[in-house]
Amino acid sequence: MANKAIKKTAALALLLALLIHFRGVSQAAGFEPVSSDADLLAGRWAELAARYENPYADGAAESDGAPSADELAAWWNSLDDETLTRLVEWSLLNNRDMAQARSKVRESRASLGISRAALLPWLDSANSWTVSDTSENSTSQGQKFEISHLGIDASWEIDIFGGRHQDIAAGTATLEADYAALHAAWVSLSSEVALNYLSLRTLQERLAVAEQNLVLQTDTLSLLESRYDAGFIDSLALNQARYTIEQTKAAIPPIRTSIEVTMNALAVLTGALPGSLEEMLGERKPLPRADEARLVGIPADSLRQRPDIKASERRLAAQLARMKSAEADRLPRFYLTGSIGLESLTGGSLFSGDSFGFSFGPRITLPIFHGRAIRNNIEVQRERAEQLLAAYEKTVLMAAAEVRDALAASAQEITRNASLRAGAEAAHAALEVAQDKYNNGLTDFISVITSQQALLSLVDAVAVSNGQMVSNVVRVYKAMGGGWAPIAQETLGESESKR
Repeated sequence: MANKAIKKTAALALLLALLIHFRGVSQAAGFEPVSSDADLLAGRWAELAARYENPYADGAAESDGAPSADELAAWWNSLDDETLTRLVEWSLLNNRDMAQARSKVRESRASLGISRAALLPWLDSANSWTVSDTSENSTSQGQKFEISHLGIDASWEIDIFGGRHQDIAAGTATLEADYAALHAAWVSLSSEVALNYLSLRTLQERLAVAEQNLVLQTDTLSLLESRYDAGFIDSLALNQARYTIEQTKAAIPPIRTSIEVTMNALAVLTGALPGSLEEMLGERKPLPRADEARLVGIPADSLRQRPDIKASERRLAAQLARMKSAEADRLPRFYLTGSIGLESLTGGSLFSGDSFGFSFGPRITLPIFHGRAIRNNIEVQRERAEQLLAAYEKTVLMAAAEVRDALAASAQEITRNASLRAGAEAAHAALEVAQDKYNNGLTDFISVITSQQALLSLVDAVAVSNGQMVSNVVRVYKAMGGGWAPIAQETLGESESKR
């Protein structure tokens, strides 16, 4: 019995030594992490970004007045609007699209855990109890058998050539891509909330302009009615004033409808029940102010922080790792297998010393003929990498175009707004002159109506332009990938808690 125990102990020690040895071999063989591929991507980025030029920078890329990284990270704070900040924060917590993006990150993290588990030994408990009674006409001639088995089976693939490690590298890059996609969803969401909020404030301003003009036109109508009743004017001027009022009244319901639609959109974006934000947003407030001049000082390299570029880069890195994993399928695979347990032909003797047994041995598999399946799979993975490389380059180019479009729109809207303001001032002066001439009998009332309509149109256009200028600032921040800080802190804390 002592010799048996010594042999068993020696066998277990040998098994443990081999496991430790092969683990060291696999670590020494190692694998080239996917981050090395990121160096290639960074070089490709530098080549593409070098072509980018801020068309409105005028040498301001080095300006100290440009927004800092922290300011870009939470750009909505620069608008200094407490209500907007609150809406943005609510959207981060309650938006349903964000909930889906978070779930996708958790799914990728769990998938990565599956890939990592493949590097570890697998243990399975194998337990059975079988009773059989053979036929009298069989070779066993009605014999009864009872077999009891309790044991543990072990299997471990020694990843000498790094195929499994490349699967882990692919899973890690995929998780990073999903994190970046989560950031991208947040960037888009925060800008969408801001744009809807600015649209709401613009609509409220337009409604106030229309209502103010309606009051002035109503006063004019009352004056004309008094003069008509006194016989000083005929019905022409009176009817002209009336249809002008009706035109102004007809413009108000669509604005009110747009206000309701926009508030409902904000409710959905922030995860609130439509109609629940009326108390918060119903009161008219001025548009937030933004410093458009600072935007021209944003350097082109800020594009690198865009999460959609990061996501595209990590997807490509993941595919490069999958390509390496596919290439490893051509190489041998090494396994260690073993089992240990109790087995007996009778249940009563299962726990006796003689029921103990074990097995251990290495196993090597080498692909010989798979009908070119392995080679074709390598080609599939390579072509997928080419597709993702093209997608990555397109993402970078589209990002540069988006920034240039946003900067161009911002610069041109400033010029347009100045013209509209000058036009509104001229229209106001023209109305005063027309009103004075009409009161003195030097012109007909149609001049007054024309001036009123021109003034209303220009003042309304100024209100729209004011909102558009701030909206363009938001679009520039979005194009630069601004607005990632809150979600980055959240995901970082979540990832750290999982370690």
